[in-house]
Amino acid sequence: MFSGIVKAVGRIAAAKPSGDGVRLRIDVRDFAMDEVEPGDSIAIQGVCHTVVDRDLRGFEVDTSRATLDVTAGLEEGRDVNLEKSLRLSDRIDGHLVSGHVDGVGTVAAFDDLGGSWRLRIEAPAELARYLARKGSIAVDGVSLTVNAVDGNHFEVNIIPHTRAVTTLRHLAPGARVNLEVDMLARYVERMLGL
Repeated sequence: MFSGIVKAVGRIAAAKPSGDGVRLRIDVRDFAMDEVEPGDSIAIQGVCHTVVDRDLRGFEVDTSRATLDVTAGLEEGRDVNLEKSLRLSDRIDGHLVSGHVDGVGTVAAFDDLGGSWRLRIEAPAELARYLARKGSIAVDGVSLTVNAVDGNHFEVNIIPHTRAVTTLRHLAPGARVNLEVDMLARYVERMLGL
């Protein structure tokens, strides 16, 4: 379980074939690698991964073909958002995020508003039902508040701090992003039998 509050940006230094997927090597700075052990969960671009090896400069994870087929942004050379899993005693500053990406959206616009940025994303049609104004969504693992919904499109506001400390600063129209809808919406749907 994660909160969607990115703790560092790393870089995929290598993506080598492994089984039906790839083994990713993530190089990091300012990520307290002395606290990371094999078996730990780390969200990479919003996708939950299990650490299989580590050293003081970074860590390695295995990513299956099934994961690669339904996510974006896990290519060699890419900067990636990183978040360690929550401990039961941790404060949740974002919202509850599982690290199980629901789909890939496409950036429709990323407009500078002079002090913040409006990010407009087209979500897959099957996810639109979970989007609500003032609801939560994770975009590439970043917890954000939905400000507007129009069909399959939604808008979020990016403050300067979030833009500076995440990979969102690299987004432009046409970019593909990992989306995880608010899990509470999924539970409500299930309970109501929708």
